[in-house]
Amino acid sequence: MRNRTKARECALKILYAVDIRKDTPEECARTFWMNHAAMHEDIKEFTNYLIDGIFKNKEFIDGIISKYATNWQIQRMATIDRNILRLATFEILFGEDIPIKVSINEAIEMAKKYGDRDSGKFVNGVLDKINKSEKKST
Repeated sequence: MRNRTKARECALKILYAVDIRKDTPEECARTFWMNHAAMHEDIKEFTNYLIDGIFKNKEFIDGIISKYATNWQIQRMATIDRNILRLATFEILFGEDIPIKVSINEAIEMAKKYGDRDSGKFVNGVLDKINKSEKKST
């Protein structure tokens, strides 16, 4: 598995922990890294970049997701789907060196791996709308 793919999965696990445990992102990340101390530094660095960026822009990201997730309230989405969408939306809008197609494909694969039967389709549909309608920040 590539380092950035692994980092995205680590970020998803931390985002999930924040939602479930209701702890701060810093506390969940600290706990995660204590349990994964041997993780390669490149993976840690990219994971932390994703987590920091998502939480600095969470309100904006959630607003974008809500805008394009027709008939879905963000808090009523499955926790995994919601956090995969946050992760990919951050990359689409703010990831300057990340090709949008890579972000979307990685999100779909994570949704298939960690979500339910329809998660891949749901994530793909929302991210496709975001990609077609929004531009990266500069």
